[in-house]
Amino acid sequence: MAELKIAHLYPEVLNLYGDRGNVICLKKRLSWRGISCTADKICLGEKKSLAGYDLLFIGGGQDFEQEVLLEDLRSGKGDEIRAAVEDGKTFLCICGGYQMMGHYYETIEGVKCEFLGAIDFYTKGGKERMIGNYAFHTGKDSGDCDVIGFENHSGRTILGSGVEPLGRILKGFGNNGEDGTEGVRYRNVFGSYSHGPILPKNPVFCDFLIRTALERKYGSFDLDPLDDGFENKAHDAVLKSVLDGTAGKEE
Repeated sequence: MAELKIAHLYPEVLNLYGDRGNVICLKKRLSWRGISCTADKICLGEKKSLAGYDLLFIGGGQDFEQEVLLEDLRSGKGDEIRAAVEDGKTFLCICGGYQMMGHYYETIEGVKCEFLGAIDFYTKGGKERMIGNYAFHTGKDSGDCDVIGFENHSGRTILGSGVEPLGRILKGFGNNGEDGTEGVRYRNVFGSYSHGPILPKNPVFCDFLIRTALERKYGSFDLDPLDDGFENKAHDAVLKSVLDGTAGKEE
């Protein structure tokens, strides 16, 4: 029987807007297909190897929560995360968890917090928050699909010259509100500002993530389709409301 092992990193501090729902969604969509799944929480101070996991999830948090994590990352977990990235393991990183994969976060006051440097990008704080329902279209190597979500961040993320975004903004701000990019795709790392959580709202993208992890583990894998008629109708209705500017507004 096929199996995926999921590591949920820092669930006690990185869980804004129900980000743990991404792990629940992954488990359910695997279970519905008869694919075995275990999901372990790896918390602050916990010394546990990441080598045995296939998919790693890091959620979002506020700036001070990210700072709390720095000491733990420097104690050895940061090295493990970088090694897992280069080994091609699948990651989903949301907002603060996404920012942590870059070189640093520089506050609006000029204070620089050094992060993992696993991917070539950096983030700088801005005066105004970029907040609201938004949508983007992922690249061909990241599912080639429309994704809906909710963003709430003051950080402006700038990707390195050789790093690809996860997608292109259809409506909203994305990485920085200027260059039309959203998130990052590096090896099998998928980083995004999309809270909500992202996966229950976007079954096509969720299955692409699952397939990426399974193919990395087994070489090739045929993922059985699910009856997503209801989910797709909900997705398309929300996408329409985001694009026409009515999402989140009372009638």
